[in-house]
Amino acid sequence: MKRSMTLFAAGVLSLSGWATQALADEVTEQIELGLELYQGEEYGAAITELEFAISDIRKLMSARIAETFPDPPEGWSAAEVSTSGGGGAAMFGGRGSMLEREYRQEGGEGRLTAQLMIDNPMIQAMSAMFSNPALIAAQPDMERIRIGRESAILKWDADNGSAEASFLMDGRILMQVNGSGLASEEPAVSLLKAWDLDAVREQSAR
Repeated sequence: MKRSMTLFAAGVLSLSGWATQALADEVTEQIELGLELYQGEEYGAAITELEFAISDIRKLMSARIAETFPDPPEGWSAAEVSTSGGGGAAMFGGRGSMLEREYRQEGGEGRLTAQLMIDNPMIQAMSAMFSNPALIAAQPDMERIRIGRESAILKWDADNGSAEASFLMDGRILMQVNGSGLASEEPAVSLLKAWDLDAVREQSAR
């Protein structure tokens, strides 16, 4: 049974790699066709082809960033990373989309949702909180925590068992873990700290 599951997982990874390569090949064809149309002074058609290419490139970027999400901690399971608010292409177009992954506590009521937003309008609204210690101190259920040598914010409601751990990176990347049904804030904080920050920076670079 274990060997069968291993072969199945290998097959899924192989199929995923094939799909990514196929999309990359399609992008190359779209760019080449766009250039050909441009050189033929068919500007409208050239724009259409290049816009399709940009959309597919954004999908490839979204898939790469999805790989940075942390694995489920011991005693937890995780769903696949999904997009919301218009899909992966919208994520990098500033239209308010994000990637997210859901985690469930095995044999318990705990739920975690990890979200990642890049160049999203709501990030600007939250950035003031990260740079103003007085705003954090004014909230009785909020405190600063550390992600390496950088600061993050934790909001913990013990009565409801809910947590929100947030980290703003480079002023444009918001990583957040929301939890419910928790006995402590530790699962949300640990999941946020387990994120591959270097990979996020690399894959979301402009």
